[in-house]
Amino acid sequence: MLNRRQLRIKVLQILYAYYQSEHREMKDFEKQLFFSIDKMYEMYLYLLLLVVEMQGRAIEKIEAGLQKKLPAQEDLHPNTKFVTNILMRALANSKHLTKALETTNVSWADNQDLIKRVFRELIETEDYKAYMADDQRGFEHDKEFLLRFFKRHMINVEGISEYFEEKSIFWNDDMDLMAGMVIKTIKIIPENAKDIELLSLWKDKDDEHGFTTELFRQTIIQGEDNAKLISEAAANWDMERIAITDMILMKMAIAEAKTMESIPLKVTLNEYIELAKYYSTPKSNGFINGVLDQLFAKLSDEKGIKKVGRGLIT
Repeated sequence: MLNRRQLRIKVLQILYAYYQSEHREMKDFEKQLFFSIDKMYEMYLYLLLLVVEMQGRAIEKIEAGLQKKLPAQEDLHPNTKFVTNILMRALANSKHLTKALETTNVSWADNQDLIKRVFRELIETEDYKAYMADDQRGFEHDKEFLLRFFKRHMINVEGISEYFEEKSIFWNDDMDLMAGMVIKTIKIIPENAKDIELLSLWKDKDDEHGFTTELFRQTIIQGEDNAKLISEAAANWDMERIAITDMILMKMAIAEAKTMESIPLKVTLNEYIELAKYYSTPKSNGFINGVLDQLFAKLSDEKGIKKVGRGLIT
């Protein structure tokens, strides 16, 4: 499920595109924002389907061995442990997953060369070989293997991340979160399940959708006013030399502090300092920390920031 940090990242990405564009229609970029968020769910489905595809390739491998003119002993008596993995079969037979795939048109059909290459690499891993050689069977054994196999290998095989990067510019930085959703989906599959339960992208759609919309809109609406505040607080800095990402992060932080009455200032400050560590220059988090700390104190004193609830200012 989406957390607010991920939503802030999505807003940051779209705002960066907005401020770089010559045609700044807020409604158009807002559509892009929510389109990019909706695309995340497709990645979740692609990753679930990747597990199913690996089982499918294993079945094909067994059938190809049986059809050989001169089959070897292992072809005639194949090890079916992987294809009969209880959780993989649950995913492969899931009506909920099938319906979601049909609704979103998510499919690996046009990328079978990649799927075959991924499968060839996966069956050469030590984890796969150890699992196949182990006589142990059962639901928990199968679950433990699939979770380990997915985390260690499936999402790390060369070509998968490149595929997502090429398929959609909106999928940058989404792999970890969506892989986490797949892992949680596998973990909550009960034994003897008639179907699997797909996770929702939104924890509380109305609340989180509202947060995202307001943060995006208010950052733009308050943009000029907040830029002046930043300029005053960073009087010793050449404004033209401040990285555009730093400016956007500070504008977002100030807009959030002014607008989101239930979010403590300390949370807002810490969140944007953390984002600066990943999305801006090495020195940005210290600079942003200093500017925002000064501005939050000033705005709080001037009643420019109002918080509802005890302890939300500090």
